[in-house]
Amino acid sequence: MRAAVVQLNSNGEKARNVAAAERLVGAAAAEGAELVALPEKWNLLAEGEELLAGAEPLEGPSLTAARGWARELGIHLLAGSVCETGHAGRAFNTSVLIGPAGDDLAVYRKIHMFDVDVGGVSYRESEHEEPGEEIVTATVGNLALGLSICYDLRFPELYRILALRGARVVTVPSAFTATTGRDHWEVLLRARAIEDQVFVLAPDQVGEAPPHFSSYGHSAIIDPWGMVLATAADGEGFAAADLDLSAQVRVREQLPSLANRRPRAYEWPQLSEVSA
Repeated sequence: MRAAVVQLNSNGEKARNVAAAERLVGAAAAEGAELVALPEKWNLLAEGEELLAGAEPLEGPSLTAARGWARELGIHLLAGSVCETGHAGRAFNTSVLIGPAGDDLAVYRKIHMFDVDVGGVSYRESEHEEPGEEIVTATVGNLALGLSICYDLRFPELYRILALRGARVVTVPSAFTATTGRDHWEVLLRARAIEDQVFVLAPDQVGEAPPHFSSYGHSAIIDPWGMVLATAADGEGFAAADLDLSAQVRVREQLPSLANRRPRAYEWPQLSEVSA
């Protein structure tokens, strides 16, 4: 399977972002990509209130356009993530996998909220977004694909569950900050690939966007041995690579770490609060 990751410099201009995504998805498909992945917030990257104002339902114009591209090009398209209309004045950060017929194969709502302080900026996703609760896999051709979004990358237990459910490819659409990306992006992507012996498709935002976003770029495709198969250049564009599924089978046979697990030896601790 040939796969591609699209790198965008999205901002608050939704029409501009959607047009850029359409152009690059088409270019990736023209180079033979059968599975194309867009980054996080590909249709709108902005501060919380602006995201809420631009939130769309799953049948909204951005995902409707993406379904049309998948159908026209005959590809599987991961519509990275969009701000989906949610409940009680908040939204979901939602990734949608679309099939070649233009139908939704899977919907994943980001589980882990990015509530951190990095690079002099305070990010509080939970003020405007609500977390999802469901771990999601889907079938692409004859293989299983696992879905995640950006900050999920720091929670290895999610990827272990995806692998144990049969995922051979995982997607990590992101708007990874430049500050954390320089030291953590490739390290974490390669770790998840090695630990779970999966291909990792990681399309990222790149460059500056108002009011304070600075995204790392370096969108990448990693193989199950942890080798970087392709990386996007600076600026908007895409990277593509062939996923050698037979090589993945050999890795899993020769180094059967998933089969050698002893889960009872490292059950998650049950913590309790003690009051004085």
